[in-house]
Amino acid sequence: MGNSKIITDSDFKNYITGNSKALMVEAFINWQIDNWELAKHNYIGLEAIKKKEFHFDGFNLQLQFNPGRIVSTSAKIDAKSIGERPCFLCSNNLPKEQKALLCDTNYLLLVNPFPIFEQHFTIPHFNHIPQEIFSSFGDMLLIAKELGEKYTLFYNGPQCGASAPDHLHFQASPKNAIPIEKQTGFLLKNSEVIYNSESVSIYAVKNYLRNLFLIESNNIFAAQEEFNKLYNSLKEITNFHLEPLINVLVTFDKAWRVYIFPRKAHRPKEFFFEGDEKILISPATVDFGGLLITPRQEDFDKITKGTIINIFEQTSIDDTIFENIIKNYSL
Repeated sequence: MGNSKIITDSDFKNYITGNSKALMVEAFINWQIDNWELAKHNYIGLEAIKKKEFHFDGFNLQLQFNPGRIVSTSAKIDAKSIGERPCFLCSNNLPKEQKALLCDTNYLLLVNPFPIFEQHFTIPHFNHIPQEIFSSFGDMLLIAKELGEKYTLFYNGPQCGASAPDHLHFQASPKNAIPIEKQTGFLLKNSEVIYNSESVSIYAVKNYLRNLFLIESNNIFAAQEEFNKLYNSLKEITNFHLEPLINVLVTFDKAWRVYIFPRKAHRPKEFFFEGDEKILISPATVDFGGLLITPRQEDFDKITKGTIINIFEQTSIDDTIFENIIKNYSL
């Protein structure tokens, strides 16, 4: 990846109101929106998106109708399709107006021109290397700490949400914009502690429509070690030769909180239907975090609580496999 697109804070210094990395990032998006017509149009368009909320026993989920997400939701991620298009995360292929801010020594920070949130970033690796979390999880923790004052990091696996599985990247959203971030109390009440020490605790969360693991740690090495153990247990139990289906969300506030969503499928069967039975929804980390995105009005209108339960039943890891992972991890 070249560096001709990288800018420094001197380019937008009049936008910066503080000296933290998170405040610089906030200034950067404001500067990009003012100087990039596509981004300006789509971020203004967020004001018109429709939302509704579904209440379950102890927690809620949100549904967002966002037509700007049609390309990502319906993205073809097979090898042939990936090979036939230029990588839109490589700096040489970025639109002329799109600039990059250095984020860590190996990553760039880009304003996402097709946003879900009022501030939405993509954080690609300098090099065109495959989407893979095992070797990059430590990077994710470091970047989450750097941006944690205002932002949350998330990762979509190459077969469960990443529209660029050929290029390693994370994404960032405003802190607490994803419902699960504000539901930790419920998660802890509905969880089993599978490991606990001075520096790290691991929880297996149940009764939340989708099974997940939660890591809380004040030590980056302990967090990474336990994540690796969970990852390897998941890979062994599900018998994946490559990366198992997984989505990851990380927050930082004096300590790391890592939400890990094991999956059994990328998309529900309704995604592939035709006619009135079709539902164009492709769950990724944001959806598993409680903010479901649909780019079509007809789907927004017809999705019910029952539809949401069905979608998660089809895409979240089965209870039996989840219990086996817990047992395997505890050995």
